[in-house]
Amino acid sequence: MTARTILAIDEGTTNSKAALFSQTGAVLATGSQPVPIRHPQPGWVEQDGEEIWAATVAAIGACLEKAPGNEIAAIGISNQRESILIWDRATGAPLGPVVTWQCRRSAAACEALKAAGKEDQVIARTGLPLDPLFPATKVGWLLENHAQGRAPEDICIGTVDSWLIWKFTGGTVHATDASNAARTQLFNIAEGVWDAELCALFGVDMQMLPNVYDSASVFGTTSGVAGLPDGLPVAAAIGDSHAALFGHGAHTAGDGKVTFGTGSSIMTTVPEFVIPPKGITTTIAWKYAGQITYAFEGNILVSASILPWTADLLGLPSVDALIALAETLDTTLGVSLVPAHVGLGSPHWDSEARGLISGLTFGAGPAHVARAAVESIAYQVNDVFEIVRANAGQEIGRLFVDGGPSQNRKLMQMVADIIDHAVTTSESPDASARGAAYLAGLAVGLWPDLETVAQLEPHDAALAPQMASEKRAEALATWGSAIRRATART
Repeated sequence: MTARTILAIDEGTTNSKAALFSQTGAVLATGSQPVPIRHPQPGWVEQDGEEIWAATVAAIGACLEKAPGNEIAAIGISNQRESILIWDRATGAPLGPVVTWQCRRSAAACEALKAAGKEDQVIARTGLPLDPLFPATKVGWLLENHAQGRAPEDICIGTVDSWLIWKFTGGTVHATDASNAARTQLFNIAEGVWDAELCALFGVDMQMLPNVYDSASVFGTTSGVAGLPDGLPVAAAIGDSHAALFGHGAHTAGDGKVTFGTGSSIMTTVPEFVIPPKGITTTIAWKYAGQITYAFEGNILVSASILPWTADLLGLPSVDALIALAETLDTTLGVSLVPAHVGLGSPHWDSEARGLISGLTFGAGPAHVARAAVESIAYQVNDVFEIVRANAGQEIGRLFVDGGPSQNRKLMQMVADIIDHAVTTSESPDASARGAAYLAGLAVGLWPDLETVAQLEPHDAALAPQMASEKRAEALATWGSAIRRATART
């Protein structure tokens, strides 16, 4: 008798990954395929929907080739969030590019809405500020530039999960889950529905939008997917950061996590929807069994992606070489690197800020710049965490970390020191895929309840902060000075 497994898709910004999970939560096999990214203009970042799909199929093939003979009970999807595309409902062909979450092409549209006094209305309904990170103004750009002359009923709008559900089901299901809908800025997260007034504000016809389901739902079944049999349930969809939180078992209010990737997401669950304090957002973490779990979140635009950039800048062969160079020092001698290469996200929300290296003296060298790049990851997390901690309404509980950089314990110790809170690493780097797998397994009955899946994720012992308070205060003051320079207007 073959074992029942869950196939999880983790469609990230730079790679599409697939992972096969056993009923014990073990990862049986993985596969990965890079996804091209294009920068047609400064600040513009886009991808191709068909290339995303091709990479997903290739990743699945690579994964299943390593673990043949397993019965797949369901498919779960976690996905890069806020990236948006439109496609033809009849042919399924994309209309224009995937405008990614990093893209700033709609900055002027956001500023115009702010000038018109619309931001408070948007935040009160969506928990999100007017910023090019979020898709609503990007949808307007896509419709204006790639859908002229088309009737609304002929167009599908979707985040990447919606696009993948459409492709997995052979173009028969246009759907998304509540966590992804919550990131579009068209969804009223307090009421859990598409918002007619927001759609009118952003010029979106509601019939273009997908149906919204619980995060653990059978959205449809596979049809015509290379390498997969027809009829497999597509049983979960959830934004990748939300999926990581769920995969860690952070189901108690106050539990949180930091996901390190191209950007970073700091997220902690909260008991109910509240209009967020300035600098962070309120979002739907997931919807399960008809119940919405909310969370505070801060989104950092450039996190671990600063490391390969700095390695190239310094002429180093790899990120590992950069980190090794950074570890030769225990101080930057006042050198700071602010990775505002596409602007600053939470808590600054400054789309015009740009990256800088400051504090250089003749005593500074490549190792100081390397350490400043590594430290910038921790400082940006702290900028968000301080606001979350002050406004969560309860003590911050367990704080999990995931993503590739979380496997570097020295870097994670640096994060614990700077934020002055213990962090818990995972034995598995596949937190987003794991969360999607758990939700899919719950939807098809592979696991009976939340308590069961919360026990499946293996974690290491927490890393407690070790930095002296005086040294931490001095380091944060230096970082604060660099941030002010990056956001200054000449």
